[in-house]
Amino acid sequence: MDIADKGPLPNGTEDLDLSKKAIPGYRRILSVVLTSLTVIFTASVLIPLGAVVYGVSKKGINQLKFPTVFTELPPPPGLTEGGFGHAIIGTLITLGVASVIAVPFGVLAAIYLAEFGKGTKVAQFVKFSCNVLTGVPAILCGLFAYSIVVIPMGKFSAFSGGVAIAVLMLPIIVRATEEALLLVPNEMRQAAMGIGATRFQMVANIVIPAALPALITGIVLALGRAAGEAAPLLFTAFNNNFWSHDLFQPVATLPVLIYFFSIIPYKASQDLAWAAAMMLVMLVLIFSIAARFFSRQKTY
Repeated sequence: MDIADKGPLPNGTEDLDLSKKAIPGYRRILSVVLTSLTVIFTASVLIPLGAVVYGVSKKGINQLKFPTVFTELPPPPGLTEGGFGHAIIGTLITLGVASVIAVPFGVLAAIYLAEFGKGTKVAQFVKFSCNVLTGVPAILCGLFAYSIVVIPMGKFSAFSGGVAIAVLMLPIIVRATEEALLLVPNEMRQAAMGIGATRFQMVANIVIPAALPALITGIVLALGRAAGEAAPLLFTAFNNNFWSHDLFQPVATLPVLIYFFSIIPYKASQDLAWAAAMMLVMLVLIFSIAARFFSRQKTY
């Protein structure tokens, strides 16, 4: 019997049959191979991350004794009772100082790159500098802050630690903010200019509010990136075994506390280092979840 005598095929059957014939066999094989490689590479990223979180959680969760870890100072070597509340406060202080320095400069630089200096030599130089600064080791940022802040002041301080962290955060904020601004449709800019707004008014009242969720995401990611750095703080904020809220005095931070306590040959001190590592992982995780939340908001 001829196919034409069988009557019309069910709806969609003919299209499906034609699509199968249109795709050569080697393309289907290539699709399977690439999909498999994607799964393998994704697992190669997730497995180490899961192993780190599991290992730190397994050894650190039992050492987190609330509210002791927030209210007490570290014990002398060999003793078991104590906490690291001063290091949590010191970490937040240094991140706060870094944000005050890096966010305004980073956002303004990104606005210049995306809105005012596009295509100029100055903009190309700024982009090149950001790319170079992104690859600079964190310890060099600490040496930079040590040379321009610690040596002139003659002492370590939370302020100098914030300067070192700000250098780390700056390129991340610049690139993230620039990309956020470029996502805003040009039609919105043209509409604002069409009703008589100046370029400054257009950027301040239209572009920045529209890109605000993505802009905040970049800032939060930069904070998460900088929160776990110990090398710059060893040269700048150093350490302090007591409560300190003075910006111009040494302060303890979680990364530095982990470093010092992990090399002390006492199990109690090493257990406290694991607890601090768990707290640091939780802090970075909070920053990552916050960045994910803001990235889900509509940009425009």
